[in-house]
Amino acid sequence: MKTLKVIKIGGNIIDNDEALQQFLKDFATIKEPKILVHGGGKLATKLAEQMQVEVKMVDGRRVTDADTLDIITMVYAGKINKNVVAQLQANNCNAIGFSGADGNTIVSNKRPVKTVDYGFVGDVKKVNTETLEILLNNDVTPVFCAITHDNNGQLLNTNADTIASELAIGFASVFKTELYYCFEKNGVLENVEDDDSVIENINTATYKTLVENKVIFEGMLPKLNNCFHAIHHKVQKVCIGKSSMLFNVNNKHTTIKK
Repeated sequence: MKTLKVIKIGGNIIDNDEALQQFLKDFATIKEPKILVHGGGKLATKLAEQMQVEVKMVDGRRVTDADTLDIITMVYAGKINKNVVAQLQANNCNAIGFSGADGNTIVSNKRPVKTVDYGFVGDVKKVNTETLEILLNNDVTPVFCAITHDNNGQLLNTNADTIASELAIGFASVFKTELYYCFEKNGVLENVEDDDSVIENINTATYKTLVENKVIFEGMLPKLNNCFHAIHHKVQKVCIGKSSMLFNVNNKHTTIKK
C-alpha cells in the first residue's frame, strides 16, 4: 500500500511570500502521493477591512455572514489557492486546486445554531475520494482551500485543520495515510514561552492530563482534537511542528499516538 502524505500549512507560511516559496519548493520534492491543505492567513481579514465588511469573531472563530463568505471564497479558493498551484507548477509539481465543491470532494453540513450562530460555516459530513484517487495515482497533487459545500448549492467556510484530518481519514482504506500539521512552533509546547519545550509524544492519556493541567489550551485544543480524531480512524501517523519536520526527521516535532 502506497503512503499518502496530507500536509496542512497555516498563516505563518501563507502570509510570508518567501516562506511560502521555499516551502512549496521543498514540498514539490516529496516523491510520495501528497495532498496540500492551506488556511487563509491574514489576507481575507485585510480584504474585508478594505471592503468595509466587519470581521466578527467569537472565541477566536470567524463568524461567516454572506459578505464574509464572498470574501473568503475569493481569497481562499481564488487568490491563495491559484497562487499556490502556480508556484507548484513552477517547481515541476503538477497540481490542481480544489474547494470541497470541486469534484464533489468534500460535503459539509451547515453548523447548527446553538449558543452562537457562526453563519455559513460547515462541519465535514463526507469525503469523496474517487476523483482524487485517480489524480493521485497519476502524479497530480490536489491543493485544498478551506471551502466546502452542502450539496445544495451553498458554499461553506470550513476549518482547514478539519479538512486535512478528514481527507487523511477518507483515504486511510486505500493508502497508508500520514497527516502533518505545519505551523510556527516546533510542536506542542510544555511552556508556550519556550520554543524548545516540545512534547515529542502525546497519547490519549497524556493529552487528557495536559488539558487538565492547562498545559494545552485555547487554539491548540481544536488542532489536537483533529489529530486524535485522525489517529483513531486508521491514519497511520500524525505530526505537528514546523514544516522542516517533513524534510528532516531529526527536527523536533510532536507525534500523536493512540
